[in-house]
Amino acid sequence: MKRLTVKEIEAKGWLKKQLEIQAKGLSGNLHKIWPDVRDSKWIGGEREGWERVPYWLDGFVPLAYLLKDEAMISVAKSYIDKILEGQQKDGWICPCTKEERGGYDVWALFLILKVLIVYYECSGDERIEEAVYRALFQYRDFLRNYTPAFWGGERWYECLVSLLWLYERRPEKWILEIARILKISGMDYSSAGALWKTIDKKWNVYTHVVNVAMSLKSGPLYRRVMNKKDQAVSDTDAERMFRLLEKYHGTATGHFNGDECLSGTSPIHGTELCGVAEAMYSYEWLMSLTGKSVWGDRLERLAFNVLPAAISPDMWTHQYDQQANQIECSRQNEPPVFNTNSSEAHIFGLEPNFGCCTANFNQAWPKFALSTFMLEGEDIVVSASLAPSEVHLTVKGAPVRVALDTEYPFRETLVYTVEADVEFSLKIRIPGWTNGFTVNGREEVAENGWFIVRKAWQGKEEVRVEFRFETELARRPRELYALRRGALVYSLAIDERWERREYTSNGVERKFPYCDYYIYPKSKWNYAFAGGEFEVQEKEFDVPFSTENPLEDTTTLPLRSITQTSITDLSLKSSTNSLARRLNASSELSFEILKYDETTFVALESSVTRTVS
Repeated sequence: MKRLTVKEIEAKGWLKKQLEIQAKGLSGNLHKIWPDVRDSKWIGGEREGWERVPYWLDGFVPLAYLLKDEAMISVAKSYIDKILEGQQKDGWICPCTKEERGGYDVWALFLILKVLIVYYECSGDERIEEAVYRALFQYRDFLRNYTPAFWGGERWYECLVSLLWLYERRPEKWILEIARILKISGMDYSSAGALWKTIDKKWNVYTHVVNVAMSLKSGPLYRRVMNKKDQAVSDTDAERMFRLLEKYHGTATGHFNGDECLSGTSPIHGTELCGVAEAMYSYEWLMSLTGKSVWGDRLERLAFNVLPAAISPDMWTHQYDQQANQIECSRQNEPPVFNTNSSEAHIFGLEPNFGCCTANFNQAWPKFALSTFMLEGEDIVVSASLAPSEVHLTVKGAPVRVALDTEYPFRETLVYTVEADVEFSLKIRIPGWTNGFTVNGREEVAENGWFIVRKAWQGKEEVRVEFRFETELARRPRELYALRRGALVYSLAIDERWERREYTSNGVERKFPYCDYYIYPKSKWNYAFAGGEFEVQEKEFDVPFSTENPLEDTTTLPLRSITQTSITDLSLKSSTNSLARRLNASSELSFEILKYDETTFVALESSVTRTVS
């Protein structure tokens, strides 16, 4: 299925609102406040000249064009102009001297090429194709002297995006030669299964959660490049990799833990926001490359649950790590629960733990918006990711407009308005969690996760799809359960107290609205399910993913408070480290200690109930 661009796709409804919030937040202002973007070497400054500007532009550019925001478009152009001005005569485009090239990590090259392609697809800038051609041709010469190393060797498959784009325009053999060399010399994550079955509490590149998320698309994307034909490719390796991650590191929300490397299924471990954004990008590619509906299901789980959970409702601050069970976001005692990330990796701020996510989370919503519609063959319009949007295409020489009006995933109805006078197919993705559906009032059955309406359209017509969702308790490891309904995973609403923290560190200022925050619970959180019957109550909304005006349905839950004796409440009379040592010395179980205010709770990595005095 062919991926479309801002020239064909428009965001509507709650999705457009989410993009507008993002533009008013950190994404739309990072170039004003963050030195690594504002004063980057990419534009002639002295700050970081590697991944941060490309990461940011990868989201900022499509965001600007999706919103048709002329001020943002002008900023994007100014950055692209500077980057193109910096390209050397031999094609080298990254901001370093000729003498520094051998030690420069070309991961940034792969990123900036993706940015240039996104910019071309948005703007049609005629300079881009030649710049990409020259940069890749120079990289071919670079590979004769230097094999891909560091992050470039671990993320070689990201270069396939630009190689495929260029080969479709200029089918020259040397482009495929680069792809072969990268595959031979880069890391093969599809062979990392044995490593992914364990938890290594020391940092390593083989189980690094962002590398893992990116790598899921590597096999199918490589096959697409080498096949030279625009037809579906196998995803056997990607599916096997995903199932390993789901089994050994999966969470209730459909993602996998990694703080910063793969960290098991415990809901108190975290997952990095960069990994969420990159997994979404991988799933978008996998749905396009394979035509399989299940990758759209996995994409929506992340977009509607994991992504918004790690970003403040105003999108000015974010977490580095989020936890599935997260009752407080404040500095943890040392050592933190995270395997290799810091004790503040889960607070909300400008750049908690490390600044990569500050720049990289920007791509997630814009690219999701661009995955709402795709094109299969010449006359199959595909409604891929289900969110309010519309697409404008030319099919068999005739103009076609398809608009999807919906409040999905918060409601169950899709309304398509088709304006056309030509025969074509409308192919609609039917999520795997749907317990039946109707089309224009008639009960229908999906085929491999899709339903196709094939007809000669006349004027303006409507297709109405109604889903049926079941509310379910999904069983998790350690006798835990998660509440799901459709694409959404529900959480208990906890009253919050946000504590603002303004300061300057390493020359970078944190002040409102891009300061740091500790978040404390103001209401009880220690509840358990007392039964499996649920009543769904719908509320009106204006703003998606906001705790002030929640968009999602609220569900009346049968809840029962857990008594103090059953959760084991310990007063803090000594340091948590010594307490943990005493507990572990007297028991065959491994205890992890988490401190919240003046109370320390004991988290057991076991379903065994144990009384500790």
